[in-house]
Amino acid sequence: MTEFYLYAGMLILLGCVFVVLPFMRKDTLVSVDPGTNAERIDIYHQRLTELAQEQQDSRLSDEGYQQAIVELKKRLLNELAPEKQFNLKGNNVVLASVGVLFMLSFSIIFYGISGSHKQQLSWLEAVEKLPELGQRAVMQTGDPLTPNELQQFALGLRTKLSTNGDDQVAWMLLGRVAMSLNDLSMATQAFEKSLKINPDNVNVMLAYSQALLVDGSEQSINKAAKKLSKILQKNPTNMDAISLLALIAYERKDWLEAKAAFELLLSSMEKADPRYVMIKQRIDELNQRLNVNVEDSINKNSQTMALQPRQLTVKLSLSDDLVNNVPEGATLFVFAKAAQGPQMPLAVVKLTYVDLPTTVLLSKENAMMPSLTMEQFDQVIVTARISKDDKVDVQVGELQGQSTVVDLNAETELSLMINQLIQ
Repeated sequence: MTEFYLYAGMLILLGCVFVVLPFMRKDTLVSVDPGTNAERIDIYHQRLTELAQEQQDSRLSDEGYQQAIVELKKRLLNELAPEKQFNLKGNNVVLASVGVLFMLSFSIIFYGISGSHKQQLSWLEAVEKLPELGQRAVMQTGDPLTPNELQQFALGLRTKLSTNGDDQVAWMLLGRVAMSLNDLSMATQAFEKSLKINPDNVNVMLAYSQALLVDGSEQSINKAAKKLSKILQKNPTNMDAISLLALIAYERKDWLEAKAAFELLLSSMEKADPRYVMIKQRIDELNQRLNVNVEDSINKNSQTMALQPRQLTVKLSLSDDLVNNVPEGATLFVFAKAAQGPQMPLAVVKLTYVDLPTTVLLSKENAMMPSLTMEQFDQVIVTARISKDDKVDVQVGELQGQSTVVDLNAETELSLMINQLIQ
């Protein structure tokens, strides 16, 4: 803002110079000898006499005479010089002052009509109110932000990012504000900036996936699916990611995976939840599409393989190099996921203590939902993770071991060593 006033002052000063400069010129008086004009007048009268004589002698017609008189008068007027140049400019100081005042008044009025002073004030107000708007938006204190305040918040965030450099939290907030303003282009760009700084931020990946799904193009949906799959690789029970994957599967008409995802969501909800009825209706619709009885939530594939129950005995051990890295109060998760198929686990075992070596059994009894079990897939990948808390999402400092692809038709036992420190 200071630069604006500086440049404006310089332009005004330059304009004043151009206005005042003409009035600073000194006038030059031209002095003429009075005898010169008298001589020219005498010549004029002498020539008049000669013309009159020529007319009397019929050497000049009346019309020619009148025309010669006119030409003679014109010549005399052109040849006469003023004896004194009169100063008609008045007081130069007054005229220069009036010019400067007119220029200033015109500039102020023109800027008031077509200038950006209102935008400048709005920008300064947005920067000043950024902490207050941020607290109301993030902490949910006070009244919800109005559309105008959301615009101010976005402007303040963009100013902060341009002056202070990249900040993953600021980019994330800008993306969410842009989503509220239905500006998908700004939202996706902001989330991409945030993920560039921290590619493993689950909250940003979820918000980014939502923005891509709202966009609705095939490319955007594919991007969203990849991000959600990455989330479920780290946290197989993330309900937000599962719900978005359910929508993607439904849009792609992958009825089996959509149904499995919606049933998992339904199992995590209370019946009083307003979304419960809507998801139940969606499951009923998918059951009809799959030609499955509404009361029987097991798909045809699982029915045909029910006579061949599958189970996998996993013998767990811990690398000697990581014995001292087991966190206190850790939780042990062991889960199997399809090598090719849904990202949701087919079976999960959770142990609230870590006493290795140990053995766990994975089967349909450990399934997260009855319609998605190990009986439906021939090949799985088993992961064992020692978590710092009771959440399965990946954190720095946790321990993990992962198997290669296991063929359930040929193998019933698996030895798995936890040999990786997550950094």
